[in-house]
Amino acid sequence: MTATTKQEMAALAASGVTYTLELVRKGQVIEREVTHNLMPEQGRNHVVGVTIKGVTQVPTWYIGLFEGNYTPVDADTAAGFPAAATECTAYAPSTRVEFNEGAVVAGSVDNTANRAEFTFTSAKTVYGAFMASGQAKGAVTGTLLSAARFATAKNVQVDDVLRVTASLSIVSA
Repeated sequence: MTATTKQEMAALAASGVTYTLELVRKGQVIEREVTHNLMPEQGRNHVVGVTIKGVTQVPTWYIGLFEGNYTPVDADTAAGFPAAATECTAYAPSTRVEFNEGAVVAGSVDNTANRAEFTFTSAKTVYGAFMASGQAKGAVTGTLLSAARFATAKNVQVDDVLRVTASLSIVSA
C-alpha cells in the first residue's frame, strides 16, 4: 500500500460523524462509548450536492436510535432505514432529537453545547444511532446522513438517559 493510499484511507475513516454516547442511570454516567459512523451513499451525495451542485440544504438534522441487531450498509436510505434497523421510539421527546449544532471550526461541527438526550419510557436494547433529515420517529422521507452501530449494545431501563454528542468532520487526505 502506498503512503498516499494510507493517507486517503485515514481521511475516509476520519470523515463523517463520530457519536459519543453516555448512558446515565439515576444521575450517574454508567457507560461511555465513542463510535464512528457509516456515511451512506445517500448522505455523501447530499453533502456533495449541497456543496457543489446547489442541492437544497437541510435546515435541521435529527438524531435517532435503533434497536434492531442491524449493521448499517452503504445502500441505506431514509426511506428504508427505520424498518431495516428497527428504529427505537420508546423515549421522550415525542420526535427524533434535533441536532443543535455549534460553530463550524477546523472542518468540524458538533452539538457538544446541546447534546441530544433520550429519556427511555421502556426497557430496550439499543444497537446504534443515526442522523436524518426527518423529524418524526419512523419518518421514511428525506436524507439519511449517517448511521453507526455501537461497539456494544446498550441495555437501557425506564428513566435511563442516553446522551448523544455528534460531531461531523470533513478531513483532508
